[in-house]
Amino acid sequence: MTKWSQILPIDTASTAPPQKFRAKVALVLALLAGLQLYFIGGSFRPLFRRVGQLPLHAEQSLERCVSLKTSAGPPARFHDRTESDRFVPGTKPTLLHNARIWTGEDNGTEVLQGDILIDKGIIQGVGSVHLSAFDLGIDGLIARGELDVVDVHGAWVTPGIVDPHSHLGDASSPALDGASDDNSLKGTIQPWLRSLDGLNTHDDSYALSIAGGVTTAVVLPGSANAIGGQAFTIKLRKTAERSPTSMLLEPPYDINGTNHGSDHIPWRQMKHACGENPSQIYGDTRMDTFWALRQAYDKARQIKDQQDAYCSAALAGRWAGLGEFPEDLQWEALVDVLRGRVRVQTHCYEAVDLDDLIRLSNEFKFPIAAVHHAHEAYLVPDVLRRTYGHPPAVAIFATRARYKREAYRGSEFAARILSENGLKVVVKSDHPVLNSRYLLYEAQQVHYYGLPANLALAAVTTLPAQVLGLEHRIGYLKKGWDADLVIWDSHPLALGATPAQVFIDGIPQLDAPHVVSKPENFRELPKVPNFDREAQAAVAFEGLPPLLPERASISTILFTGVNNVILPHRGELAEMYTAMSDEAGVVVVRNGDIICYGAAATCSLDDLADGERVRVVDLEGGAISPGLLTYGSPLGLQEIRLEPSTGDGSVFDSLTGPVPKFVGGDHLTVRAVDALQFAGRDSLLAYRAGVTKAVVAPVHDGFFGGLGTSFSTGAAHKLADGAIIQEVTALHVSVGHLAAPRPSISTQIAALRNLLFALPDDSTVDAPKPFRDAARGLIPIVVEAHSADVIATLILLKKEVEEKTGATIHMTITGATEAHLLVKEIAKANVGVIFKPSRPFPTTWEQRRVLPGPPLSKETEIALFLAHNVTVGIGVEDASSARNTRFDVGWAALEAGGRISKIQALALASTNLEKLLGSSSDAGVASGASDLVATQGGDLLSFESKVVGVISPRRGSMDLF
Repeated sequence: MTKWSQILPIDTASTAPPQKFRAKVALVLALLAGLQLYFIGGSFRPLFRRVGQLPLHAEQSLERCVSLKTSAGPPARFHDRTESDRFVPGTKPTLLHNARIWTGEDNGTEVLQGDILIDKGIIQGVGSVHLSAFDLGIDGLIARGELDVVDVHGAWVTPGIVDPHSHLGDASSPALDGASDDNSLKGTIQPWLRSLDGLNTHDDSYALSIAGGVTTAVVLPGSANAIGGQAFTIKLRKTAERSPTSMLLEPPYDINGTNHGSDHIPWRQMKHACGENPSQIYGDTRMDTFWALRQAYDKARQIKDQQDAYCSAALAGRWAGLGEFPEDLQWEALVDVLRGRVRVQTHCYEAVDLDDLIRLSNEFKFPIAAVHHAHEAYLVPDVLRRTYGHPPAVAIFATRARYKREAYRGSEFAARILSENGLKVVVKSDHPVLNSRYLLYEAQQVHYYGLPANLALAAVTTLPAQVLGLEHRIGYLKKGWDADLVIWDSHPLALGATPAQVFIDGIPQLDAPHVVSKPENFRELPKVPNFDREAQAAVAFEGLPPLLPERASISTILFTGVNNVILPHRGELAEMYTAMSDEAGVVVVRNGDIICYGAAATCSLDDLADGERVRVVDLEGGAISPGLLTYGSPLGLQEIRLEPSTGDGSVFDSLTGPVPKFVGGDHLTVRAVDALQFAGRDSLLAYRAGVTKAVVAPVHDGFFGGLGTSFSTGAAHKLADGAIIQEVTALHVSVGHLAAPRPSISTQIAALRNLLFALPDDSTVDAPKPFRDAARGLIPIVVEAHSADVIATLILLKKEVEEKTGATIHMTITGATEAHLLVKEIAKANVGVIFKPSRPFPTTWEQRRVLPGPPLSKETEIALFLAHNVTVGIGVEDASSARNTRFDVGWAALEAGGRISKIQALALASTNLEKLLGSSSDAGVASGASDLVATQGGDLLSFESKVVGVISPRRGSMDLF
């Protein structure tokens, strides 16, 4: 057996046991009580010659007065503890051996090679571990089974991820009316509410988020109100008690009406919100919202002043006429804000709201822990620096923006810009807005766009711990800190990094985790591209830099330093060239057509006309890849989702109401092409990220969708060359629990059966032509459905229609969260599947049975369906996510453990999607030959690459960025 004592030095020096914290607290309280008795019985005796003259509440009131001076934070000797207050008796100690340890120290730059010992819910040692706390030698502990030793073989180990903005438990998943407790609509000022009181312990998200490395989250009330209430920090693991209270981390002492002493109090958290949300809920203006906030703080200030005056008199012995200590349960938490004992977390987007908020903080003299969302914070760092006490941290999404007007100027470069201005940056999920399982992906993205690696990792660990006032126990890997840590299968900032194990309070959370073997180059810290020019433009143009591409002025481009060329060919992708290790290749493009590719010796420039100008672009080990296709969001039909005037709107649905006859009545079939909008910011950002084409269906809330269309994401307007790639692609409908008024599932299936049963010459069935065409197999029918039960019914319906018509229906299921339960049946029925989103989440009841993928399951839904020869594509739900399609397909390949090739991965968002959606790609230039994408520094799926150009044979041009 390995002699672990030879690997880990044993500290044999004797150490005196630390003074017990409780004894110290008892001593302090005893002294305090003695002093109070002295003052009451001695100094104040001339005023009160008989004990009966003292009010009965005198001692209690004096204790309250003394406690008002207590600062928030941990006890002075917190790290003298030998056991966590959350320790579960019977939990064995664990030694993690041979780890690369990111400790969080030295501004996130300290990395140790060594070991981590965890016991009694805390970290007992890091690096060169000393084990004198054990009575027996380490070898004896191992032999007796009293110590779990895990050799992590050099894997990265970090602190557990801390989510500073979540609605876990209060906005539960799956979303059901009986468990929607994140917002109260009883008034815009409600500091007395507590998110704890709505915390659902049965939220399906807990286990999923832990599988992403999240160990701690602050559960905030929603943002409907200017003051939404008090927030609470939880550890995500299950507890034996199974109660919300048992999940709490350092709850306020008054949570159960108790007081644990006056030497320290834990930090409290409170949610505020500015801007559109409270305005829209209550029909207010920003002026109304901030007047309500000022009134509330003025009320709290009056109570605070009354308390201070009361205590000044009581502590001086002037009891006559004082009465009882002045307090109000409704306002006590807001009074505590003014006493500097509450971390205020504020949902606030725009410059106007940030400026209002900072003025409020200075008027009433309270600090702000963080501004959340804050899409314009990077434009006004000086405003944040004026905050009372200290600048707030900024809690942001990495790339999610433009879903509302106040988020329209959001930038992917915000994190680096804020950091360069000396402000703390944290990233958050706003779960379930973003699935907090992938909070680390937000850190990876801000790193990709320029935030240094040490700060990107700190943005999900140490810095959010600081924001919550819990950096004394979470967010670091240090002796004495909570044993919350994650073992990763690759560098945490590498695409697709996944936990191999997660510990919370020293307890391993993943039962038999599935760990995927990944290529070495995808396991290391990526060397990200340079975006200095783009970041500068974001500020210079106040968040709206020009995005329309400019065509290359020179018709012939010579790409050098090319490592790989993948091209579409007859509806499939083919790897046409891969450079040898000793020499990169070249690609010659003229007027949007590739005329040569391969080794430099094979592509001679001698054939060029005399005097022809050539522009040389070094791809530095990059690639030429097919342009990607996005589907699933309203991209091209809606610029700002929450601003109806910026989009097409929803189509009529004859299942939920009458359709006017003059627009076609029940025969109305809407075409998305008629409402296309070009040069939208999400479209152009997608284009610059290699997503050159989009398919979009009419926006619909009910059963009927209409006819989809495909268009170029980089076109300036509808009449531009190549703007419309294909006017009509497929017919789109949805079957599920739709927006109110909700026709039943059976009604929707009956309607679809009736419409598809209509034969061309059948006058007995009244059906629009597109449904007749779909029944004959002339166009695909794309059905959005998530429930396995609904999908099974659709398969039966397809068979039923085909038996009647004798034709083959080309059916695609999109959404498809529960489709994995029917993979064999779907394959047999020759039905295609588009997973939207590409990584499943139990948003609704119909999506509750997810196939989560590693580390919770060996199989992923994409790899499973490809293994069954089903045509698979991926989609997105939010338009701002379209730009990330290349990372989505790369991620899908990585977590499949080598079962998905690069060609297959690219096809998920190109040729496969085209087949599934009826979008032609190679029927000739006139009908839409595929665009190609040039990347510098790596291939299209890599965090190390940057898209530098689009080659368009369809338009006969080349765009360089």
